[in-house]
Amino acid sequence: MSTESQSSIFGFRAKIEHFVEHRYFTAIITILILVNAVTLGLETDRDVMASIGPQLHVFDTVILLVFTAELILKFYAYRLSFFRSGWNWFDLIIVGIAWIPASGNLSVMRALRVLRVLRLISVVPQMRRVISAIGHSIPGMISVVGVLGLIFYVSSVLATRLFGMHPDPNMQEWFGSISASAYTLFQIMTLESWSMGVVRPTMELFPWAWSFFLPFIIITSFAVLNFFIGIIVDSMQIAQKLEAEEEGKQGDQPVTRKDFDALLAKIETLEMLARDSQKEKGRGN
Repeated sequence: MSTESQSSIFGFRAKIEHFVEHRYFTAIITILILVNAVTLGLETDRDVMASIGPQLHVFDTVILLVFTAELILKFYAYRLSFFRSGWNWFDLIIVGIAWIPASGNLSVMRALRVLRVLRLISVVPQMRRVISAIGHSIPGMISVVGVLGLIFYVSSVLATRLFGMHPDPNMQEWFGSISASAYTLFQIMTLESWSMGVVRPTMELFPWAWSFFLPFIIITSFAVLNFFIGIIVDSMQIAQKLEAEEEGKQGDQPVTRKDFDALLAKIETLEMLARDSQKEKGRGN
């Protein structure tokens, strides 16, 4: 292949890359995803399907073809770099699921077409930032979940010992075993009918039961929830900073302790170089 042919191919590929990354193209894909979400919802209505069902299926197929063409254009523009992006994998899986035949034993796969709405996550930068923040927060959340699991296990054993031994049917249902106690405590943690549904009936048999349930609610429902919120907020700041660094834009991104320590290290290095330079000048004189 001649040099001119190669340059023309690269030039055409660059044009395709510019096309698929253009904000107008992204806006059109976003609108199609939203419209497709509406049509998928309309397909659940029997009256609508009875009147315009075939037209909805045709429109759904056209949108799927557009999504497929988008992926083909991206693959042509990026070549193997296409698979380096997790979001491209996400789009490929979502569109691929939509092409699975929805007949016979695979009829349930037809319902999975609604997953195409999730493509908004890969198209809208703000949504991508939220998902990235959740990904960065997973290690910290695992630690919090581990602590929460220990609290649940200890509390379940205590609740079974304290309340499950009573012959009352409600006590047997709620606290008769560790698994039953864990489920009841989970209900209490979500604050779903915790007072009138569980705690007050238990206090009729055990007046001191409030001293067990109130600390459990404070620890699990308020303290742990705030831990989750704090981890996610911190991870969103980190994800926003990393995204800005990848784009080469620092802007008004939050400064972390790591950045501050790096700045101090650079200042100390400059001070050492200045002192060494002054010493060399003094020796020369």
